[in-house]
Amino acid sequence: MSVPAPPALEEFRRVVVKVGSALLVDRARGRLRHAWLAALAEDIADLHARGVDVLVVSSGAVALGRTVLGLPPGALRLEESQAAAAVGQIALARHWTEVLGHHGIVAGQVLVTPKDTEERRRYLNARATVQKLLEVRAVPVVNENDTVATVEIRYGDNDRLAARVATMIGADVLVLFSDIDGLYTAPPHSDPTARHLAVIERVTPEIEAMAGGPASELSRGGMRTKVEAAKIAAGGGTHMIIADGRGKNPLRAIREGGRCTWFLSGSTPTAARKTWIAGSLEPCGTLVVDAGAARALQGGASLLPVGVTAVEGQFSKGDAVLIRDPDGRVLGRGLVAYDSGEAAGVIGRSSREIAAGGTPPSRTEMIHRDDLAMVGAWQNNAAIQT
Repeated sequence: MSVPAPPALEEFRRVVVKVGSALLVDRARGRLRHAWLAALAEDIADLHARGVDVLVVSSGAVALGRTVLGLPPGALRLEESQAAAAVGQIALARHWTEVLGHHGIVAGQVLVTPKDTEERRRYLNARATVQKLLEVRAVPVVNENDTVATVEIRYGDNDRLAARVATMIGADVLVLFSDIDGLYTAPPHSDPTARHLAVIERVTPEIEAMAGGPASELSRGGMRTKVEAAKIAAGGGTHMIIADGRGKNPLRAIREGGRCTWFLSGSTPTAARKTWIAGSLEPCGTLVVDAGAARALQGGASLLPVGVTAVEGQFSKGDAVLIRDPDGRVLGRGLVAYDSGEAAGVIGRSSREIAAGGTPPSRTEMIHRDDLAMVGAWQNNAAIQT
């Protein structure tokens, strides 16, 4: 069976770039690799100038902070890691602000924990914040909130964090930079017969078995976590690339045909998200809409409070709800941006009327179109009802 040719990076409109500590920080001196970061910023600026949305997931806070605090090499205790992160995060944000600012790009810092991408209420808030930053053409720089995260509630590596963030914002492709140019059939440093794999159509148990362990003392991740990230990304409709990031201008190298491994998704971010909403979430309530809103929804619009005529059931912000037309037919389901009490207080009113009443809406849309799965050709009415 022939392996498909990998797509070109220029095809995509939303790209997430993950940078690990081992690339950002000189191991011997514990200092930032300024020239390397400046070259990566050039690559990001080039994509940005082409109209591409770019988000960065950046490690490095603990590695930078431990040097400032004079902490010894080796594994850190939790409180030491958190203290190092508190100091290093300030430095890391400053460096990203400076290198992107050199190209006229505003950087925005976003610190997250697993709950921010897994609990639906916090997920919607985090997603809305990042979407707004991208909308105003800023580059969000995301990192795990190591200062407060405990061992029990952390991701533990930024590969999986990057995959969660990529699927959360509907990224087309996630680029994981590493110290290796992709996945091999076996660890190439110990097996000279190992073959490089350019395209992975699906992550199978055989593919997972090819991944090794952690690669460096500065990084909490390795090829194993990158393959796990690929499963997350592909499931959310996002392609993923593993590429060698050690040289300057690593994004340019990919665009110019440099060797890397593509993990392909069989879906798109939008389709994968709507499938998840349609079939994986139990509805907690119902919104009844008027005929005008029903037509607008079927035309691809978001659901605004003014088009809702009734709220049924008890639900919280971020829960899945059914949407019914005036005759009781199910139009679809979506993730609601209001809790049931707040929703009941604003139905039938425009955003201007809501604001004039002294209670600004949580969101302009009660359900954003990206959080809405309509009954259509790929799903039937019986499947979406409960």
